Amino acid sequence: MAEIVSKAHTTWRGDLAEGSGTVGLDSSQAATLDLSWASRAAQHTSGVTNPEELIGAAHSACFSMALANALTENGTPPEDITTGADVTFSPDKGITDIHLVVVGRVPELSHGDFERIAQKAKKDCPVSKALKGVNIHLNASLG
Repeated sequence: MAEIVSKAHTTWRGDLAEGSGTVGLDSSQAATLDLSWASRAAQHTSGVTNPEELIGAAHSACFSMALANALTENGTPPEDITTGADVTFSPDKGITDIHLVVVGRVPELSHGDFERIAQKAKKDCPVSKALKGVNIHLNASLG
């Protein structure tokens, strides 16, 4: 399979505390999003994102795909998978933790097998591998 390069860009205006910017998803042209330091370090602002939210979106998407693949390879393809990613950021320490919470509907699969396959998918997910310097926790359940 050929390598694919995905592109995004950010434009920032002003200093860190008072400035703001936009991040564009260039390859897909799916969105241009506003971002600010305040939404990252002080309080979330409606309609304004931050790097940690974007990492959470990327991680939950990647993990869901990895888990769907692992379940299919196990002979138990999922009906659906819903994954949340809570990314913890501290201005002093940076990103410290990511908590993945996944609920899957997988006919005829035990909770123990789902947990085992989910843990393997977490380990094999390319975004998990890229974030190996961060504590990644997983809570997996069948719904």
